[in-house]
Amino acid sequence: MKKVHLSVTNDLYTDQRVLKMARTLHQMGFAVYLCGVRRKDSKPFSPDYAHIRRIPLIFHKKFLFYAEFNLKLFFQLLFRKYDVLVSNDLDTLLPNHLVSQIKRKPLVYDAHEYFTGTPEVVSRPFVWKVWKRLERWLFPRQRKIITVNDSIARLYKEEYGNTLHVVRNLPRYRKPEAAIPPEELSLPPHRRFILLQGTGINIDRGAEELVMAMRPEHGLKDVLLLIIGSGDVIPKLQEMVAHHQLKDRVWFLGKMAPEDLREYTKHAKIGVSLDKDTNVNYRYSLPNKIFDYMMAGVPQLVSRLPELEKIVSTYQTGMIADNHDPQHIADCIQEMLSDKERMKSWQQNALEAAKELCWEKEEQTIIEIYQEFLSDSTA
Repeated sequence: MKKVHLSVTNDLYTDQRVLKMARTLHQMGFAVYLCGVRRKDSKPFSPDYAHIRRIPLIFHKKFLFYAEFNLKLFFQLLFRKYDVLVSNDLDTLLPNHLVSQIKRKPLVYDAHEYFTGTPEVVSRPFVWKVWKRLERWLFPRQRKIITVNDSIARLYKEEYGNTLHVVRNLPRYRKPEAAIPPEELSLPPHRRFILLQGTGINIDRGAEELVMAMRPEHGLKDVLLLIIGSGDVIPKLQEMVAHHQLKDRVWFLGKMAPEDLREYTKHAKIGVSLDKDTNVNYRYSLPNKIFDYMMAGVPQLVSRLPELEKIVSTYQTGMIADNHDPQHIADCIQEMLSDKERMKSWQQNALEAAKELCWEKEEQTIIEIYQEFLSDSTA
């Protein structure tokens, strides 16, 4: 079997895109190897479709983290045999590119975002210059590049001239299933749940304003905000909840496996995605969470960003917020919850849209890209 190696700078456990890619490649006939980072809170898992390796690190922040991980990844790739390399995002591209050149192995670059436009990079000029120089050197040299939506593909093509394949981060299709009782999930049965989920709940994603919208003076009653996932703004959100005495209105449930997250999603009345237009990466983001919401028949409240607005407006699955004022967010939530007819329509539209917006359709592009690597004449 041809061996394909995918690398990423997270611990893999909740990276739905990489795990879906791995399963598709396994079904095509590849032996799949996944490499990520071992952290103190990394949960063990061993999927039957991939071999997992997590690299232990001494450093877990900023430059030293990337330097150590990339160095260890380089030697792992150099001294082990793989037929195809896959780099997920710019922070794994250098070792993959170098080894692909040294060993003459094909490399696929999967850009999950417009990396040099993220707020964590843009806000630090020196850091931005380092990553941008690396990108300008490496990106034009890549022959097979995948990204997550048309807007980001267009940006990269305008900047570097490469043609990119678009594979949106959509969930696998699942027929609607009955939800288990909320009590089995330790949820109060008589509350209405608003859900914010994600592995990148970071600054400028609207989470702070969403939490403030839960304050009693904004008028939401019997509403409980569930925040499921991780991100660098979570500690700040927890401080806000404590300071404003919102512990009975906002719950943090941490990271969880996709199959567990789906059970909580089924109980949500509204799924939220409120990224701000503060940087290029967020402006053109298309978070996979909105498709997870659709798969569960959950209406969405989203910010007015091009890719989000296009999906929600085209399929009529929810409401678009005009700004991030907490009172406006609360008003949108209240308007949605109080309009039972529209809620029912949004729910039905979401379930219908999910039949089209699913991984089974997106993975056809993956199959086309990787099929050539299965022949003996390549790799």
